[in-house]
Amino acid sequence: MKGKILGMDASAPWQRTARAAGLLGPTGQLSPTIFAEMSALASATGAINLGQGFPDEDGPTEVLEAARRAIADGANQYPPGRGIPDLRAAIAEHQHRFYGLTVDPEREVCVTAGATEALAATILAFCGPGDEIVVFEPYYDAYAALAGLSGAKLVPVPLRFPDFQPDERDIRAAVSDRTRLILVNTPHNPTGTVFGRDTLATILAEAERVDALVVTDEVYEHLTFGTVHVPLATLPGAAERVITISSAGKTFSTTGWKIGWVTASAALIEPIVTVKQFLTYVNGAPFQPAIAAGLRLPDAFFDDAAAALGEKRDILSAGLRAAGFQVSNPSGSYFVIADAASLGVTDAADLCRRLPELVGVVGIPVSAFVSAEHADDYRSLIRFAFCKKRDVLTEASARLAQLGTALRD
Repeated sequence: MKGKILGMDASAPWQRTARAAGLLGPTGQLSPTIFAEMSALASATGAINLGQGFPDEDGPTEVLEAARRAIADGANQYPPGRGIPDLRAAIAEHQHRFYGLTVDPEREVCVTAGATEALAATILAFCGPGDEIVVFEPYYDAYAALAGLSGAKLVPVPLRFPDFQPDERDIRAAVSDRTRLILVNTPHNPTGTVFGRDTLATILAEAERVDALVVTDEVYEHLTFGTVHVPLATLPGAAERVITISSAGKTFSTTGWKIGWVTASAALIEPIVTVKQFLTYVNGAPFQPAIAAGLRLPDAFFDDAAAALGEKRDILSAGLRAAGFQVSNPSGSYFVIADAASLGVTDAADLCRRLPELVGVVGIPVSAFVSAEHADDYRSLIRFAFCKKRDVLTEASARLAQLGTALRD
């Protein structure tokens, strides 16, 4: 009886979700994520944690002060379900200012508890058992969990080291009459690739062919290096089927505030809002006016943030190359992918578990971002985060330089 009460049969929703997220061990027991495991190792060993993608510096003073003012001014109760009007207006202004998109803040914007809730509400609104969601693999780990929660199946399009650009033939092969959503993450986590306009046009054309929706995860939209981010929603014919998701955490170094948003046509927003109201309902009342202030910062802020992060990318990439890794050249995001095969390593997951003791640095194996059946294709790759202080990255690079010697010993 206890097993039935706890839903321990293999078809229980929580087990389906946990299995999709790779959280069930071989005997069905829950196991921690690789992120939790690596963070625990970093804490236990004092290693530099380049595993999780969060900055170790606060965001702009104007944004932080706006949050403090909002708290002092009493913005501490439930905000409106779709978000406060000023933030929805700022999101609409942002879309027009940077991309020339016209968005109705009253009917076509919803504020969410980060991009992950926006993804959850969208997937649950439009997908169910028997549906397929096309994703680009490796992928943000929440995608598999949310697909599992909805009962939909992920269909991956492979992204291959070192440039991680999708092959249009693979896109066409993945899309079928069962495709309900095509989930596009650009700039991409974990690879740092940025999809070009031709790739986006192919995705939209395939969605039109089978009458699927396209969901874009654009949380790194302002963090690109010498490459222009093109929102898929700007392509001709996109308005009726594209759902755009972004958030403030990465742009403003406020990942703990969890302020995200969705923009789409009113017809697509309505089902998302219906689901969202039964997830968090609302969140982050004093942070919403602060993010509205952030979205209205001058262009120089966004340019400088990308330039500073690009310099950090170069510091860590140079350190990884000096350590003997083959390194990708990310065009955006917080992350760089390093191939340990050149060091004679064939199992990056094993190396990541040893790195804290070997040289005092933590990374995440890319196999954590792929389906189990494709893990071998990414077996020697490691993701490192460069959204850290320069001196931290310099020290990490110095430590990594000792890896060759440590492996030989």
